Amino acid sequence: MHGNINIDERKRKINAKMSKIKHKIAIMSGKGGVGKSTVSVNLGYGLYMRGYKVGILDADLHGPNIPLMFGKEGVKLPNLSTPLKVAENLSVSSLSFFVPDNDPIIWRGPQKMGAIMEMLEGIDWGEIDFLIVDLPPGTGDETLTIAQNIGPEAKSIVVTTPQNVSLLDSRRTVKFSRLINMKLLGIIENMSGFICPDCGKEVNIFKKGGAEKMASETKQSFLGSIPMEVSIVEAGDTGLPYIATDSIAAKKMNDIINKILEQLNM
Repeated sequence: MHGNINIDERKRKINAKMSKIKHKIAIMSGKGGVGKSTVSVNLGYGLYMRGYKVGILDADLHGPNIPLMFGKEGVKLPNLSTPLKVAENLSVSSLSFFVPDNDPIIWRGPQKMGAIMEMLEGIDWGEIDFLIVDLPPGTGDETLTIAQNIGPEAKSIVVTTPQNVSLLDSRRTVKFSRLINMKLLGIIENMSGFICPDCGKEVNIFKKGGAEKMASETKQSFLGSIPMEVSIVEAGDTGLPYIATDSIAAKKMNDIINKILEQLNM
């Protein structure tokens, strides 16, 4: 990493890259394992399906699994500047394109900050409509570094599951977004019930409705809930996002996208 580069110069380069992107949306969660990356992929793919030019940045350094969800696990890129084009108007970049497969990333804080800054500075997304940023879970240094550098007009979405422990962490993430002056578009409740593949009945394994209640209490918009469904698991393994399937989860995600576009006056 180029540690000797002047910070102001690096910031100027990042701002120049970010200024070409109409809308930056950071996908956040209070804890890991809530399906934040799955939401990022399907939100980005859903926007692409509607004709928008979209980039997806996998900024979760310790669990960069977005390439897997597009069937691109194991792909290596020769340089950082050009993201991987997975469709005509859809590009993806991830640390997994540049590190050996199956090697854990064991970096101290400054190394992680340097890697993030280098990605923001180096990736040339071009003039696109949306950049979806899949952030690391929690409210640590990495999350703060990205949030502070993708632009003051960037927006955020918080993903949670219905359990109380996830909701508690998500409240902190809502407050974090407010503290750094990043406008929160709303809250998504993921894994909200399970759709039985045989009978079509919904079973509330993790309870349901907690995120909507939390959104109301924190005076935030509730964007919607996405159930667990066999199509989601299959899509994650085949490289085709579930929003491209005829499923309940796809319908729910499309409803969420409608609300987001409405907020952005699009």
